Amino acid sequence: MGSRATIVGSGPNGLAAAVSLARAGYDVRVLEAHSAIGGGVRTAGLTLPGFHHDVGSAVHPAARSSPFFRAFGLSERIDWITPEASYAHPLDGGRAVMAWHDLDRTVDGLGRGGHAYRALIAPLSRRIRELVDFTGDQLLRVPRHPMLVAGFGARMLATGTPAGRATFSPEVEAMLTGVLAHGNTPLPSLAAAASGLFLAAHAHTAEGWSLPRGGAQRIADALVEDLKAHGGTVETGTLVRDLGGLDWGDPGAGDLLLLDTAPRLLLTHPDIPERYARAIRAYRHGSAAAKVDFALDGPVPWTAADVAHAPTVHLGGARAEIESGENAVAAGRVPEHPYVLAVQPSAVDPSRAPEGRHVLWAYIHVPPASTIDPTELVTAQLERFAPGFRRRVMASHAVTAAERARFNPSDVDGDILGGAFTITQAVRRPVLSRTPWRTPIPGVYLASASTPPGPGVTGMPGWRAARQALSDRTGVPVSLDDLFG
Repeated sequence: MGSRATIVGSGPNGLAAAVSLARAGYDVRVLEAHSAIGGGVRTAGLTLPGFHHDVGSAVHPAARSSPFFRAFGLSERIDWITPEASYAHPLDGGRAVMAWHDLDRTVDGLGRGGHAYRALIAPLSRRIRELVDFTGDQLLRVPRHPMLVAGFGARMLATGTPAGRATFSPEVEAMLTGVLAHGNTPLPSLAAAASGLFLAAHAHTAEGWSLPRGGAQRIADALVEDLKAHGGTVETGTLVRDLGGLDWGDPGAGDLLLLDTAPRLLLTHPDIPERYARAIRAYRHGSAAAKVDFALDGPVPWTAADVAHAPTVHLGGARAEIESGENAVAAGRVPEHPYVLAVQPSAVDPSRAPEGRHVLWAYIHVPPASTIDPTELVTAQLERFAPGFRRRVMASHAVTAAERARFNPSDVDGDILGGAFTITQAVRRPVLSRTPWRTPIPGVYLASASTPPGPGVTGMPGWRAARQALSDRTGVPVSLDDLFG
């Protein structure tokens, strides 16, 4: 096409947009504020030599089912690990409930609650491609699989309302609540149910809750390799604070600007219409995350031995305790016993630490811009379910919500999901539109998790922004097969 495209942000969505446009013939450059590429999919030595920690996401349930990454061939470009157990949920008394990759094994382990769990999850797991098709786009459209969508809605009511969840055993309640709490939103809620069911359904698909061998950085590296093979470039250490001063070309000549950033960066553009600016100002960001990484001298000493098989572990005990903690965060308080989302990647990937050593990644939810250091709160929950954990710690590295926001301006006040995850904002993300990636500024598009389909390492917001830009330019719909077939 002979035109230029500038992408602000080298997270998976920015790089997905960059790869798509480069393959379409654009001269693409990516501007990244940090000294390293990847945004939410970076791996770095945060503690001691030889220990490799994921800076952002670590386990990627939706990456391998993503239409963009399937077309891109990500599973053929990097080595994925599909663990025996997708996730574990320790309980007091030395017990744990396990979401094994094998659904039958999971159901057997849940005892009397197993039948209800199978009825809830199995239909979604069997039709994961159709579920991804529905959730992977903006929701203002007629779904292609209406019966699946109706079933998904019924399951949201079953898990996202007090009346519905009363049908489950305490063990199933706890396990489901641990997954629903990923949404960092009040519990119970339909929004948390939607995101949690989507994740839980992936636990028993062919790919399970996979993680890249060597760390999340492998995803960014694969995208950048393809970008460079198609003539694109990446400029690190380039922080864009003001779009008014950014030289991104001439929209009249077909040049494009795509933003893998928080929507509020658009407010710095001199040509933004006031009505659109008001909508962007009204877009809400949610609660934050405070994270800590540990270098350990051995494996986590879980009381329930099966937990060692699961890279992802949800800590928080029974349903009522997790809900109380998450609702405290939503009300602006840090609970004494917070829900902890932990990942032990070296349990299945020995390349992540020196021989015999291990890494552990963990975060808690906190109010926006919190300065709470999560280390002791996380350690206390780990000691509760793995006595002796504290003695395993060789070094740790913590990032508060406030520090995260300074490190990555897209994580507004430490919100890592690109905006509060509510039913309203699932539809209005960040504005109510059938084409929310397009802005009213000619040539400028949003390509971040603040646009559909929202958070998660899928590349889909970036692809959909690039597709919108290409279709607007040519007047012809563009498909993944056109670029990657």
